[in-house]
Amino acid sequence: MLLILHPNIKDTDPAYVKTLAYLEQLSGVTLKHHQVSGQQQLLHEIYLLGSTHALSVDEIEALPAVEKVIRISEEYRILGRHKDLQRKTGFHYKGLNFDQDSLHIFAGLCAVDNPKHVEEMMIALKANGLNCTRMGAYKPRTNPYAFQGHGKDCLPWVFDLAGKYDIKVIAMEVTHESHMEEIDQALNDAGNPCGVIMQIGTRNTQNFELLKAIGKQSEYPALLKRGFGITLSESLNAAEYLASAGNSQVIFCLRGMKSEFGAPHRNMVDFAQVPTVKRLTRMPVCIDPSHSVGSRDVAPDGVLELCHATAQGVMAGANMVLVDFHPAPQKALVDGPQALTLNELDVFLKDMEIARKAYLERVAAWRNA
Repeated sequence: MLLILHPNIKDTDPAYVKTLAYLEQLSGVTLKHHQVSGQQQLLHEIYLLGSTHALSVDEIEALPAVEKVIRISEEYRILGRHKDLQRKTGFHYKGLNFDQDSLHIFAGLCAVDNPKHVEEMMIALKANGLNCTRMGAYKPRTNPYAFQGHGKDCLPWVFDLAGKYDIKVIAMEVTHESHMEEIDQALNDAGNPCGVIMQIGTRNTQNFELLKAIGKQSEYPALLKRGFGITLSESLNAAEYLASAGNSQVIFCLRGMKSEFGAPHRNMVDFAQVPTVKRLTRMPVCIDPSHSVGSRDVAPDGVLELCHATAQGVMAGANMVLVDFHPAPQKALVDGPQALTLNELDVFLKDMEIARKAYLERVAAWRNA
């Protein structure tokens, strides 16, 4: 059972104290608290776990601090919608809303290589009015001899450049709990010029100890990529590991499924499930067309297949796009063949603007039908 409390209520308010006293005396029930930070208000949620089937929704809803009560299903207890389409989604971070109504483009380097390329990327982002990027410092690779990323050595100049060019948020993959500590230290040393979303790659979707570690901290949001060889439900339950440990600031990323059925694309594109994830959960949904398509092949109409796939995801309501760009793809240390060039950034953004407008018009048409 989920209890949504009145907005901005404090734990010292008499209504909160009285409500908590009543809940704590319930037999066979464990309380779990969560806070949801929005742009204008702070929401408190209390989850009643255990023998809740006999509890009266009306009686619990009558408690002075309670605004709404929802009976929840077994799966996705914290991140799930539980058939409540009006329930608040997403979170607020570094002045930006990440929810199921927003759209953010995270264009950047799959793998950070040198300061020159990072700066050229950020100059292009600023020139196009973007304030988010992806920058890979830690790179888990299938081949043990392949480039594994510069790690903590590149963090100081990446964060300094982010501050110089007004980049607010960087999506950065971590593969070990120690990486969070290195990022935290580097950000502090740089004066916290930007925020970081901790990206959990497809290989670590079921690395439950890493999920718990990222879930236990609340400083950084998390972006969880779908596991490339497991079901959607299994991947959504992996996201629930983050929330159950305490961090409900989670973005779910569709990045294609590993299957020969998707050939000649790198993976089988799964962007048709954008609205499905939004229906089942409250998470903003990201798409990663670069790792889904994995090439720069051009369709007969002159549009890159990667861009067609991206537009399909945006037209289905995606809230974030994680896409590879590079100033010199031929020199990229990771995934150069799939990276777009800086000269293509302008037309890519125009394409996404068209797709986003089409999505909003589609939604309006159905609402007015």
